Amino acid sequence: MVVLASFTALGGLVALLAGAYGLWRTRRITEAGALAEALVKAVRQGADRPTLQFETADGRVVEVGSPVPGTRRRPLRAGQRVPIAYDADDPRDVVVLGSERRGLDRAFVAAGAGLVVLGLALALTA
Repeated sequence: MVVLASFTALGGLVALLAGAYGLWRTRRITEAGALAEALVKAVRQGADRPTLQFETADGRVVEVGSPVPGTRRRPLRAGQRVPIAYDADDPRDVVVLGSERRGLDRAFVAAGAGLVVLGLALALTA
């Protein structure tokens, strides 16, 4: 029973940390990142997400894979322009404004916390 409790708590901790990191990263980039407008390019063959092309504040043109899949409630279409925030130190780190995945990250934190508590409860009852 202790092994099951350990695996449950460890899995919950991984989910909790993944969700917390996602929330932290999104907040950091949206609050302190540089703003730009990106051009959505077509989905490359074999990829499931479109490419975003934008110009940084220092004039570099950057192409990155979109952090948002093309099949969400607000799909990205080729030729469309979308507002983004990017990390000025690493312009490949991008958040599409209005399509952040905070809900998913919060769900990971909640599910992870629940699994950690369940694992601890199982360990205490063993």
